[in-house]
Amino acid sequence: MTRRFAAGIFTILIAGVVAGAQTPRVHELKVSPDTIHWGYYDARVKPVLRVASGDRVRFETMIAGGLTRFRMLGVSDNEIPAQLRAVEQAISDRGPGAHPMTGPIFVDGAEAGDTIEVRILSIGFLHDFGINAFAPGGGTIPEEFPYAGLKLFRWTKGATSVTFGPGITLPLAPFFGSIGVAPPPLAGRLSSRAPGWHGGNLDNKDLVAGSTLYLPVHVAGGLLSIGDGHALQGHGEVTGTALETSLTGEVEVRLHKGQRLKWPRAETPTHYIAMGLDEDLDQAAAHAVRELVAFLVAEKKMTRDDAYMLCSLAADLHVTQVVDATKGVHASLAKSLFR
Repeated sequence: MTRRFAAGIFTILIAGVVAGAQTPRVHELKVSPDTIHWGYYDARVKPVLRVASGDRVRFETMIAGGLTRFRMLGVSDNEIPAQLRAVEQAISDRGPGAHPMTGPIFVDGAEAGDTIEVRILSIGFLHDFGINAFAPGGGTIPEEFPYAGLKLFRWTKGATSVTFGPGITLPLAPFFGSIGVAPPPLAGRLSSRAPGWHGGNLDNKDLVAGSTLYLPVHVAGGLLSIGDGHALQGHGEVTGTALETSLTGEVEVRLHKGQRLKWPRAETPTHYIAMGLDEDLDQAAAHAVRELVAFLVAEKKMTRDDAYMLCSLAADLHVTQVVDATKGVHASLAKSLFR
């Protein structure tokens, strides 16, 4: 029997059978040498978990760059979870990016031209410390910092904020910097550093618990991977790092057949989000606006002229990040505008 369901992303209505309509299951995906691929997205990586549409996955992620910086700052091995130490010791095939990625997850029935919906249900900390850093000549103003900087942050279990320094307290707002699917086989191994049409290192701090990300599928199963845990970050990520840490999380994965997206999209409980990615920041902004206009035309039945004008009056453009070769801009539009 044909089922009609809301696709979540911008209230798309899709007619069709949802692949894997059996009773949803909850899967566990712990960090281990068998569940981590380090620094890349690649269609050739064998999936470590298979799920049906509607299933949930509870998982762990490992801090970007591994454990070296923790040890440099005096964090003892007794404080570092054993599974992270096992991965650090066992995995030598790393790069070209810095991010240990948990996965891939094979979604039953997913094929090129479909969309995978990733509902972020919860995010927690695997350990209660993290680092911020800049590399020599890195970040947005490299000529100003021709040396390295490294700072350790600690917080108490269950805390909602962390101390930066005397008189400065920052709210903890954890999110996964990198959520993506495998690129087409012809693309080969893509660095986990630069985001793209496969998603990946979006570094969008709005993708906290309660938000949803939509990713275009390029290969059978989609091959979803998650990593790059951040305890908090400002839009732009100007040093090249957020408050880097290891996270736990739970997501619900849904498959939308025949819904082809050009670029990742997202929504929060209050906003629709269109994303633009390009090496040129102006082009990234143009892509984000173009995607938002396309959404308004297709899903809100507006004319292109009216959609463009609404974007100017009500949409906010944010610089997602500027330090990962490909720049990111996301356009946010409040759901409350629509009845």
